[in-house]
Amino acid sequence: MDKPKLNLSFTLIATLVGFMIAIQFQTVKKPVERDTRDIWQLREALLKEKELQSNLLSEIRSNEEKLSAYESKRKQSKEQALKDTLQELKVEAGLTNITGPGIKLLIEPVIEDVQLGTPVNDSISPELLKRLLNELNMYDAKYIAIDGQRIINTTVIRDINGETKIDGHSIKGLPIEIKVGVDDMGTAEKLSNQMKVSKARDEFFTESLRLTVSASNPNITIPAYDNSIRVQYMEPIKEGGGS
Repeated sequence: MDKPKLNLSFTLIATLVGFMIAIQFQTVKKPVERDTRDIWQLREALLKEKELQSNLLSEIRSNEEKLSAYESKRKQSKEQALKDTLQELKVEAGLTNITGPGIKLLIEPVIEDVQLGTPVNDSISPELLKRLLNELNMYDAKYIAIDGQRIINTTVIRDINGETKIDGHSIKGLPIEIKVGVDDMGTAEKLSNQMKVSKARDEFFTESLRLTVSASNPNITIPAYDNSIRVQYMEPIKEGGGS
């Protein structure tokens, strides 16, 4: 190899080595970046982090309290719904006193027959009472009590040993009061007017009995059914739905 080419190769190699040394020196010379904040700045940052954590915990507790309150309210709503349903069922079954609009009926002997010396009829046949109840129900009567005895769906009116009995209660002696409850005053007025021209009055009169119908009244109290209710053909369900 001739001398000029040798010098050129040496120059290129020297230049390359010098460039690499310069890069390495610059890399070593450049310091590593580090946190230059002082102690107070670090404390302030730590306090901010703690404050953020405290706020998050407070929000979590608030949400948990809201969920707990909602769950409690939901349970109370279920309990209240059950109580309301039970109360409605009791009302429908006749197990509660009812006060509201209605009328009164009075059954008593015909005074004219007494004055004429005709024997006084001091009893009412079950058939006469049943026909009266049917007519009252036809005119939207909702609650009925005869001689203080609440009439419900299972009520039995029959003759036992010559006495008319309502669920075991003897109907004897006159006068006898019948209380009838309805939903509103409009229905009460209509019921009063219909019963005043009812054929039931004629049927009672032929039995020497007078049926007197009162005007509508906003405060008629119908007593609750006070006998035990017999339930037939029903059995309690065992736990788990088994029979």
